[in-house]
Amino acid sequence: MQERIHEFVIAALAGMNYDVDEVTGDTDLGPAGLDLESLALAELSVQVEDEFGVKFEVEEMETTALMTLDQFTADVARRIAADSTAAAGTAA
Repeated sequence: MQERIHEFVIAALAGMNYDVDEVTGDTDLGPAGLDLESLALAELSVQVEDEFGVKFEVEEMETTALMTLDQFTADVARRIAADSTAAAGTAA
């Protein structure tokens, strides 16, 4: 799942006109790497929310900016797993 999320995020960033040719899992999303500003982080978060059905709070943007790509995709995968576990629990 994390690989699919990674590929989606790379495609989303490319669609937002970021140069992703040298982006790796260790690339920071914020100032030390891609330098995504708050509006770009919000746009990326909305695209991820729409694609994977997870939710981000506005307050999380500052923390997200400090993540690497791998940390961000792992966080999204964790949210997906938590949501599906919660959904399975309510269905039982």
